[in-house]
Amino acid sequence: MKKIKNLIVIFLGIIGIVLLGTHQYVSASTSQVGDLKESKTLTIGLEGSFAPYAYRKDGKLTGFEVELAKKVAKELNLKPKFVTSKWDGLIAGVDSKKYDVVLNNITINKEREKKFNFSTPYIYSHTILITRKDSGLKDLHSIKNKKIVAGTGTDNALIAKKFGAKLLPSSEFVNSLDMVRQKRADATINSQPVWYAYKNKGNNLKDLKAIDVSKEQSISKVGILMSKQNPKLKTSIDKAIKKLRNNGELSKLSNKFIGGDITK
Repeated sequence: MKKIKNLIVIFLGIIGIVLLGTHQYVSASTSQVGDLKESKTLTIGLEGSFAPYAYRKDGKLTGFEVELAKKVAKELNLKPKFVTSKWDGLIAGVDSKKYDVVLNNITINKEREKKFNFSTPYIYSHTILITRKDSGLKDLHSIKNKKIVAGTGTDNALIAKKFGAKLLPSSEFVNSLDMVRQKRADATINSQPVWYAYKNKGNNLKDLKAIDVSKEQSISKVGILMSKQNPKLKTSIDKAIKKLRNNGELSKLSNKFIGGDITK
């Protein structure tokens, strides 16, 4: 009987140690990523229709930002959950806690930083002006009073307005190019990586030209957007991106989906 009591005491002691270890593990995990909307899940907002960053292939989401999000979630010991939405609802979705983070080629600027946290940049993007070869446009200063096509509310649209252009809305890159070709627009503004990726797919761009306007418009820095209410999440994501940059994984993703390294 005494031996049985001793075995029970030992057994209960082992259970206590295991439970203590489990509690410590959960506490450490919670401390690492802060209070997330869903336990052990990183909910990621994105459009899902913006190649090569996030798009569907054979019905599944893929692309540079999709695969980056998966790797970041893995570093945080979290399961990635993707939620697609239109552009104008993405940032608001962080406010309403619909998403924990947004990866959608969002440029870091002072206005957005007042309200949201951004991770360390994972993209450094040059701005380009895409126009017909015979348009006569040569820089951003030449687009004043010209018809420029860009997505409503995007940074490209803000640049067009800044230089006095007449803005025509379009959320699709291919549609924007068609409008320029058909002379419904004089040019479109976008990022150099998008142009490269479209060109690398074998698309014919011989009738168009891309003008690097980074001397007039500073290089854009793109980061992961998240709420200011969860500073621990930002710290953990920054560490994850730093690790992925140092071990070469970030560059590999860029070369695979963009056709060049835009992460430095």
